[in-house]
Amino acid sequence: MSKVPGLLGALGASLTKMGQRLDERRVETEGRDADVPDAGTAAVPEAVVPAEAPVVPVEVAKPAVDDVAARAATPTPADTASSNGASSSNGAGPGRPAPEHVPAPPAYAPAVAARPDPVAAVPWGMRVSAEIGWRLLVLAGTLWVLMRVISAVRLVVLAFVAALFITALLQPTVSRLKRMGLPRGLATAVTAIFGFIVMGLLGWFVVWQVMDNLDTLSEKVRAGIEELKRWLLNSPFHVTEDQINQVAKNLSDTIGHNTNEITSAGLQGVTVLVEVLTGILLAMFSTLFLLYDGPRIWQWVLHLVPAQARDSVAGAGPRAWRTLTAYVRGTVIVALIDAIFIGLGIYFLHVPMAVPLSVFIFLFAFIPLVGAVISGALAVVVALVTEGVFTAVMVLVVVLLVQQIEGHVLQPFILGRAVRVHPLAVVLSVAAGGLIGGIGGSVVAVPLVAVTNTVVGYLRATAKENALRSAAPPSPEPVPVPDVDPAPAPAPTPAEK
Repeated sequence: MSKVPGLLGALGASLTKMGQRLDERRVETEGRDADVPDAGTAAVPEAVVPAEAPVVPVEVAKPAVDDVAARAATPTPADTASSNGASSSNGAGPGRPAPEHVPAPPAYAPAVAARPDPVAAVPWGMRVSAEIGWRLLVLAGTLWVLMRVISAVRLVVLAFVAALFITALLQPTVSRLKRMGLPRGLATAVTAIFGFIVMGLLGWFVVWQVMDNLDTLSEKVRAGIEELKRWLLNSPFHVTEDQINQVAKNLSDTIGHNTNEITSAGLQGVTVLVEVLTGILLAMFSTLFLLYDGPRIWQWVLHLVPAQARDSVAGAGPRAWRTLTAYVRGTVIVALIDAIFIGLGIYFLHVPMAVPLSVFIFLFAFIPLVGAVISGALAVVVALVTEGVFTAVMVLVVVLLVQQIEGHVLQPFILGRAVRVHPLAVVLSVAAGGLIGGIGGSVVAVPLVAVTNTVVGYLRATAKENALRSAAPPSPEPVPVPDVDPAPAPAPTPAEK
């Protein structure tokens, strides 16, 4: 029994040393954590622990074990300093909640690639197609709105375009009279009055010829129908008289059943006549002001253009006007030649209404390609009905011959390089103009395409020239050379004298 107190004392001493070592280890660990830069805390100095504690009796060793457990549960000053430093570094203070912090992923976590930009994910071809597509949609919408506006005021637009054509035809006369010494107003008045009188007399002559030959034409039409009926009865098509009478009866019944439609068509014809007279008056007034004040009107239009594009538009305008003038003059000359020669052929073949048919040929010549076909077909039909098949064939030969000479000789020589439009563009523009604006649209289509071609070519050339000028390096400024007086000549030596 005398050895038990010694054993208990040794056990208590061992437990005390173990507790001291645990405290040392904990202080060292906290010191290493404090040395990390992110922690923001200073290193905690190691506690000085005595190397050896005295041996105490059993009664004293038991409280020592409890004291070790209590010290392990109670925070030390180093712990308090570490926790306070961390709190102050994170911006949290007493009475304030600690902010949320998302820790960085550990080193062993797999790398996750970032999602690409949606614009970069779309293929290049699709992006280009989309860019072109929405621009085409905007352009198509703008053109559709423009066409709707033009259709709403079609009478005004056609009258103004006719005034432009007449102005392009009469402007050289005004300039010539001004060079002769007449004032601008008087030159404009003389030219306009003379031009309108000539056109009025021409229209009156056509109407007079039609009314004068109307009875003769109707008699010859009836005779031609009877001759056609006899030819069908004797033809190899085995047409009987009953079938011809049935066709005539059906035609008469159709006219009788559609009397209301014919009456409404007549009323519409009256409305169209009123619109035509209104358009003629508008064209006359517009022509008068364009002849007198055309340059000032053009300057006013230029002021509506943005300043950045004003120089380009100012250069494109005169070129467009020259193209339009060349087209109108060339078309008038070609149409006049067609009308004269085809009219002479019709006259010598004794076809009635030669003069009115010549006027129709002249007017329809302003519709490229299509107008010549329509006017020539009209002349052939009149010759067929009034004079027979042989005369109609001869008229067809005359029309084809004159039109071939016009297409291959006159137009290239007269129009030249002023109006350079491909035949396919002519056909498509005439068809589109006819669908949009009827006969007036067909007349306007080709000169509009020619003017647009000239303007676009000039603007493209101007843009290319400006790009080259901006890309060229600036020329170096010449270095001024100071004026130096020439050195005086040396005096001659006595030997040279």
